[in-house]
Amino acid sequence: MAVKTLQEYYESLKELHPTTYILGEKVESPHEHPLIKHMVAGVAKTYDLAHDSEGKKYLVADSELIGEEVSRFVKFYRSRDDLIAKVRMLKFLTQRIGTCVMRCTGMDAINSVGVEAYNCDKKYGTTYYERLLDFVKLVQENDLVVFSGVTDVKGDRSLRPSEQKDPDMYLHVVDRNDDGIVVRGAKVHQTGSLCAHWGLIVPTREMREPDKDYATCFAVPVDAEGVIHVYGRGTLEARALGDCDLGNVAYGKFAPMVIFNDVFVPWERVFLCGEYEFAGPMVRNFGNYHRHSHGGCKCGVGDVLIGAAAAAAEYNGLSRVSHINSKLAEMIKTVEAIYGCSIAASVEAVSTESGIYMVDPVLSNTSKLYEGKELQEAIRLMIEIAGGMVADLPSDKDIEDPEIGPLLRKYLKGAEHVSVEDRVRLFRLIEKLAFESRDIVSNIHGAGSPETHRMTVLRNADIDAKKKLAKNLAGIKER
Repeated sequence: MAVKTLQEYYESLKELHPTTYILGEKVESPHEHPLIKHMVAGVAKTYDLAHDSEGKKYLVADSELIGEEVSRFVKFYRSRDDLIAKVRMLKFLTQRIGTCVMRCTGMDAINSVGVEAYNCDKKYGTTYYERLLDFVKLVQENDLVVFSGVTDVKGDRSLRPSEQKDPDMYLHVVDRNDDGIVVRGAKVHQTGSLCAHWGLIVPTREMREPDKDYATCFAVPVDAEGVIHVYGRGTLEARALGDCDLGNVAYGKFAPMVIFNDVFVPWERVFLCGEYEFAGPMVRNFGNYHRHSHGGCKCGVGDVLIGAAAAAAEYNGLSRVSHINSKLAEMIKTVEAIYGCSIAASVEAVSTESGIYMVDPVLSNTSKLYEGKELQEAIRLMIEIAGGMVADLPSDKDIEDPEIGPLLRKYLKGAEHVSVEDRVRLFRLIEKLAFESRDIVSNIHGAGSPETHRMTVLRNADIDAKKKLAKNLAGIKER
């Protein structure tokens, strides 16, 4: 069962019983909840496309661990080609799903943990990397979804983890014995945790010796005792509850808070525990990988933005207007630049001692910075092209009403060859693409804050070498 089918994925979720709260209610079967089922459907589509003749080329790869074909979502990056294939896979998927696929965080975490678990073993003689390999084999053999828990709630951000008045503001080890560790804390923005089977939990920042209890990395089932998922609200969710006025009706995104209320983790699932000097590199690796992933997935969504804008122009009877085509060209420029930086980050990747390839951090972070600023401009241009109708269309229920519906259809008509129903569907999609808070904020803060992206670019760019180039051309001799 190295590559599950869509139905097998749905069946596997029935075996999970994560403790879940949604809008003040404890929910027994979160996967079936109207606010969650569209997100689950997006993940299910990744399983479905793995068995499609075209999709298999992007989604399936050979595993050196188990000697079988596996999902690319659970594979180590063993070459530059693996990294290029990841970007292309994410672009392929989001072109068809139109939103987050919710599996890349786990994929990026597996690799970032692998690099530093190997380094820690080399320095201290620990067995973290071997344990991680065993975990990844389990994930590959059963084609499981893994989410990554990275971002802590952080409390007073001017204070380090060990300096917080409440020590639980960063997830930490509160007890340990011969069998394992007990952890407490909370992680936020946990994309797809209720679509997953396991979580791979990673430190959120660099640590110092006083913070060593916070330097922990481990894997835990999503329904382990003490793991609590709390749904994070977003815009447009009332429509999903009422099952009307939806844009991308089939798929969606959510990012709960996940609370670890004295959760026990056996040693075989612990991949870092107290070796504080590896916490910072581990999360930086994750950030570089995940910003690299955004260069694929956000470009797939970007293609949908471009297509929606072009279709809106056509439906409004304006497809040959020069200023609209100029705006479409600007949108294409942005999307291709983001994609190009991530492909380049793959080409410039280097191998680590673990055999896992690390993307070029300057190029991957440049891609993310461009996304955070310029993709918002692409969204603005889409809205400009589509027009104000996107903001306040009458309800689907009014359009379907036998009394007022015929009048609404009369006045919502656009270009002659386009049905009112299709025009409304397109405007609803544009509304969701433009105003869904989870996606908009993810464009800016996904994989870390923009300031983190800038710091990474500066940390890894050789400014002195660039200064030397300029001085040489200016005829300045170094003293």
